[in-house]
Amino acid sequence: MFRKFLKSLPKEDGKSVLDWQEHYVDLTKEMWRDEEKALLDELVSPVPELFRDVARQTIASKIGEVALKKKEEVITQDTLIEGYIIATPKRDHKFLRKKLKEKGIPVEPYEHLFQLSKNDYRTNWQESYKK
Repeated sequence: MFRKFLKSLPKEDGKSVLDWQEHYVDLTKEMWRDEEKALLDELVSPVPELFRDVARQTIASKIGEVALKKKEEVITQDTLIEGYIIATPKRDHKFLRKKLKEKGIPVEPYEHLFQLSKNDYRTNWQESYKK
């Protein structure tokens, strides 16, 4: 509850973390294809049901932000995976690796993102992402 309160406080730019999440979700709502929506639902399935919608929104907003930075017209599987890695803590990456292996999706293209911790993303993830 307290964490949600902190996320609702405005930052230097006048918008809160929740405002930015909503902004990116709204901007990219039409960019999601059914396959990517299904994959995101599958990836957030281990999250307890009580928190699943919040997790989905948080992760979807980061995926949307990545898609916009890449100037994509639709959210691709590649962008979804990149955004998911950026939006989630390291402890969730083991599940993602397992799920990607089950689906036959190679993890090698994402290793550089797996190597960074979530704290690294929070401060300046865009610069790390460009490498």
